Amino acid sequence: MKRHHAIIIFSIGAFFFGLNPLFIKLGYAAGWTLGEINVVQAIIALAVLWFIGIIAIRRHPQAIKKLSFKTVLSLMIAGSFTGLTSVLYYGSMQYLPASLAVVLLFQFIWVGVLFEWIIYRRKPSGKTVITVILTLIGVLFAADVFNGGLREITLIGFLLGIGSAFSYSAFIIVSGRVAVDVPATIRTPIMITGAALLIFILFPPHTTLNASIFSSGSIWIYAGALALCGLILTPLMFAMSTPHLPASLATILGAIELPVSVAVAYIGLAEYVAPSRWFGVLLILAAIAIGEMRGIWQVLFKRKRYVH
Repeated sequence: MKRHHAIIIFSIGAFFFGLNPLFIKLGYAAGWTLGEINVVQAIIALAVLWFIGIIAIRRHPQAIKKLSFKTVLSLMIAGSFTGLTSVLYYGSMQYLPASLAVVLLFQFIWVGVLFEWIIYRRKPSGKTVITVILTLIGVLFAADVFNGGLREITLIGFLLGIGSAFSYSAFIIVSGRVAVDVPATIRTPIMITGAALLIFILFPPHTTLNASIFSSGSIWIYAGALALCGLILTPLMFAMSTPHLPASLATILGAIELPVSVAVAYIGLAEYVAPSRWFGVLLILAAIAIGEMRGIWQVLFKRKRYVH
């Protein structure tokens, strides 16, 4: 796959993930709970992805030989972090404006640096430290701290939001190292199976779902949209494109989620986003770009190269 094709696919996946706040907030407004929405979206995602996966297995039967028990288990563990991110991120939006919840999710930038320092003993460079500092300053503005924005932040909302940043960081670290030679259309269903199992453990379907859910059309619309954007298209597109992109460049492209989510909160949910919050969002994006300038250079001047 050519680099610019991978960039386009990854960017589309990040864009779709940025739409999630709209659908979860509308689902809450319609009276559905966090557990109901998560369980239904997991069921939909499993059905769609395994339909795709079975077709892919028939087309690539040799790929099965690469799937040892350890590999499958590792993929499911990686996917469980996606499920946990879904629960924590959507849960934070029960207590916070969507524009604030997504800012907390984006703390995965410095959380990822912390994980690499602790797990892999990779001490952050000076440039990385600057990136983290700018990100944290951007968070203060994005949260509108200087204009009393802290009043909108509840403790449980903050804990759920920052928890989603930790689980998302864990997903990025783990998933980028497991079975990258297996086709994305086979790898993704296995990962989302892990995500669904974790969701089903937290919200057992037999106690979460009832007859009224299956007869109602609205939850299938909202949960279906969330499944499509959060558990189907985004993981598939990331799995297809990330093997052909440097990790630094993927980080930059993933930042597309932030302005999309804030814009969705402003336009689709009619949330007031103060100018200082927009400045904070821009500062976070600038921090990512500064920290990954080498990746930007590669995009601008090495487009025609193939990445193997």
